[in-house]
Amino acid sequence: MSFQNVGTTNAGTFTMQSAPGANGVPTMDAGGIASGGAFLVSELEKRDPMIRKPLTSFTYPRDIVIETGGGWVDYVSAMAVSYGITGGAGDSPVTAGGANGIPTVQASVDKGVYKAHVFAAALRVLFQDMQRSNTIGRSLDSLLQDGVRMAYDKHMDENVYAGIKAYGTTGLVNNPDAVETTAASNGATTPSTKWAAKTPEQILKDVNDALTAGWAANEYDESAIPNHILLPYEQYLYIMTTKVTDLATETIYDFLMKNNAAAKAGGDLFIGATRWCRGAGTGGSDRMVIYNNDRRFVKLDELVPLSRIMSAPNVANVCYDTAYMANISQVQIFYPTSIRYVDGI
Repeated sequence: MSFQNVGTTNAGTFTMQSAPGANGVPTMDAGGIASGGAFLVSELEKRDPMIRKPLTSFTYPRDIVIETGGGWVDYVSAMAVSYGITGGAGDSPVTAGGANGIPTVQASVDKGVYKAHVFAAALRVLFQDMQRSNTIGRSLDSLLQDGVRMAYDKHMDENVYAGIKAYGTTGLVNNPDAVETTAASNGATTPSTKWAAKTPEQILKDVNDALTAGWAANEYDESAIPNHILLPYEQYLYIMTTKVTDLATETIYDFLMKNNAAAKAGGDLFIGATRWCRGAGTGGSDRMVIYNNDRRFVKLDELVPLSRIMSAPNVANVCYDTAYMANISQVQIFYPTSIRYVDGI
């Protein structure tokens, strides 16, 4: 089969024909090339300008307060104070004329110290690759920067939720000082603590029991009403998509948001999902995390944000090397009584 001339352009005419033994692959006729009417084979492709990057997710900026600044340090400290009064604050401060003394208030000031670590990553662009990228109009350096940023975000996600095990730090879902409990059984013939086997009322009770216990552990301080709940994606999607009843339009999520103890006490509750809650509980069970997402209770310091530190030519390898670094603290939980875990959901 041969390709015949089908048109004439200002540059001349061209024809295409199959080369012998080429299985029908078209080749350019020599006369057409000489007359200036040929096309490069690469120009016969439709190139998709989108570069499809890896599929991933990170949720750490949503679930913790991040404060920026502090410099290159090894530790972050925070001060806490406890008060006491002689004889207690009940009848001891009551005094009358002729009293020979009054109770004294004392303060105990403590300093908590939290670890910080340095994140470092580098990218390398070969000289010839840089020249090629200039020709095709794409920035290889920019593409690799996106890779560094993705590595940083994934590192921050693990640091916030689980900590860095090699350095002995923990995060929001595995703090050893948090109170751990197990969800109540559904009371069925075949008992289960999992939400998929519970009624909406039983799920609400699990949430409210944790909220009220957390509030009680903080002396019912109004600023200490828990306001943040983290769930595994499976349980989150279950309450988001399951109706309260077959005839209702309200989902279990809507039911929880209207009737939770935090909302009834004047607080504002957030319920969100993260993959780090799956299997985080005792025995590999799924865990619900309830805490106060407020800088007074929990935060993380981004002491030096991810920065391009230096870039230099590398003659030995005919390339340009660029280093990126950041300084980050571990998760700082200032009131251990303000965070609770409910396992087995």
